[in-house]
Amino acid sequence: MKRREEVQQGGGEQAIQKQVAMGKLTARERIIKLLDEGSFNEYDMFVEHEARDFGMDRKKLHGDGVITGTGTIGGRPVCIYAQDFTVAGGSLGFMHARKITKIMDHSLKMRMPLIGINDSGGARIQEGVNSLAGYGEIFFRNTLASGVIPQISVILGPCAGGAVYSPALTDFVFVVDSISKMFITGPEVIKTVLGEDISMEELGGARVHSEITGNAHFFSESEDECFDQIKALLGYLPWSNTDVPARKEKLEPLKEFDISKIVPTDKRQPYDVRHVIRAITDGSDFFEIQESWAANIVIGFGTLNGRTVGFVANQPLVLAGVLDVDSSDKAGRFIRYCDAFNIPIVTLVDLPGYLPVVDQEHAGVIRHGAKVLYAYSEATVPKITLILRKAYGGGYIAMNSRHLRADFVFAWPDAEVAVMGPEGAANIIFRKEIATAEDPDQMRAQKVQEYKEKFANPYVAAAKGYIDSVIEPWETRKSLLHALEVSGEKSVGMPMKKHGIPPF
Repeated sequence: MKRREEVQQGGGEQAIQKQVAMGKLTARERIIKLLDEGSFNEYDMFVEHEARDFGMDRKKLHGDGVITGTGTIGGRPVCIYAQDFTVAGGSLGFMHARKITKIMDHSLKMRMPLIGINDSGGARIQEGVNSLAGYGEIFFRNTLASGVIPQISVILGPCAGGAVYSPALTDFVFVVDSISKMFITGPEVIKTVLGEDISMEELGGARVHSEITGNAHFFSESEDECFDQIKALLGYLPWSNTDVPARKEKLEPLKEFDISKIVPTDKRQPYDVRHVIRAITDGSDFFEIQESWAANIVIGFGTLNGRTVGFVANQPLVLAGVLDVDSSDKAGRFIRYCDAFNIPIVTLVDLPGYLPVVDQEHAGVIRHGAKVLYAYSEATVPKITLILRKAYGGGYIAMNSRHLRADFVFAWPDAEVAVMGPEGAANIIFRKEIATAEDPDQMRAQKVQEYKEKFANPYVAAAKGYIDSVIEPWETRKSLLHALEVSGEKSVGMPMKKHGIPPF
């Protein structure tokens, strides 16, 4: 059909060439690349805008600047929309928003994941408050769908002003280097108000949101790489909160990841906890989330006997794996996501506690740190904890301890569970003996050793029933598989309430 062909050209050849010159695919190309071949069914292709002021009545905007429809990824149905920058800069007007909210309603009703590709100059000024109303309707539906269906935002162009709050309300945000831009106020406004010169890339580019703000969950070098990441992520997720993730092939971990050789016995020596995860998971696969932000904690998905599991692990390579403001936010949100979508949580513990610095105290580490406690306490999915080396103070409690209703708690034989490390504890408990000794250094070393023998081991906690089993490293995968198997039909009752009040 001639009409169909015209609409599919979007803003026309000249606008398409400008899009290509910016190193970007068109909206339609993006959808076709992301979905299974031949699976896309477009809806509302012939929708037109309703603006009449400022000469808009004489303008034709094909599809009103957004493409919507359904298709499949890996043979499973998804809803999708992609803003078309070639049509009025992808600006959001009344009908543009209505198309998006219609596909959002469809995704919620049909219990399918929603993928939104953002590439827009923002609200269509010519439509005034109708544009703002459109954003509000989108935000409301993002909130309704939260915890019900997976929501994925892909930033493949500008996303500014009020538009950024929709991605912020979704589950996962994908960005591409040199293409993605997200900010509330642009460089020009900042220069006008504050007199500061800053580029769009420095203000809200892909690396900024992947490494500094934590607003993005996945970073890629190209759009094609980004689409591969989305497909990989969806392979671990259920299609709704009443579903469970599809089972994957059961594989043994690769032999190159020998769990008994990864963790040094010297508790001051760092190691990469991701190697421990890969020594546990099927095929040694681990799909990490927010890799470059708050790297002192590691989160992501893997499978055990084909079943999706969420991993939360302290990273000794970065700040000794301590909890701080950002890592608490990162872990807390991920824990709640796993709980909402019926994904068991495995927690690997090796930390000295919360980060003890003035800046963290003033940044609200008390409130942020409480998010981890809240998330674990609230979660009702199977929760399994393994203490690798050290678990001190509040960090021990926060990292899914028995006291937060972990279903299974395991520890390796060299693990230390204590209020604080042996050196610090000895300096406090035996302060007088050390100060008055003929050789204070020798006395300190003696008292540190005494403390280690008495408290710095897993058996004291195990004697109280706080640890279920002290296991050898080589027993780890077997123990985790058993714990998952027996907790598969877990059911717990919670107090009746409208909702809790998390420490946002």
